[in-house]
Amino acid sequence: STQGVSSAASDVYKRQIIMWDDNVTTMEFVIRILITLMGKEYSTAEKLMYEIHLQGAATVATLPLEQAEFKVEQVHLAAAMEEFPFTCTIEKL
Repeated sequence: STQGVSSAASDVYKRQIIMWDDNVTTMEFVIRILITLMGKEYSTAEKLMYEIHLQGAATVATLPLEQAEFKVEQVHLAAAMEEFPFTCTIEKL
């Protein structure tokens, strides 16, 4: 089967979205962003929020580069609207 080969090739273009902890952004906002923008279930969003809070950061999604960039832009816009310094970054797998 060539399926494994093509998915490995597409991984080159995949990026991880990492969300970072800060002292200002509320836990409620982080959970809301994970649900509305990242499509997470509430329980998953809550776990990720605690991981961000306790570890300082967490990988919240793995997407193709363009999609990842768009999601990060959406998160930063949402945070700016509520005046939170919340940060996401994109990293290679």
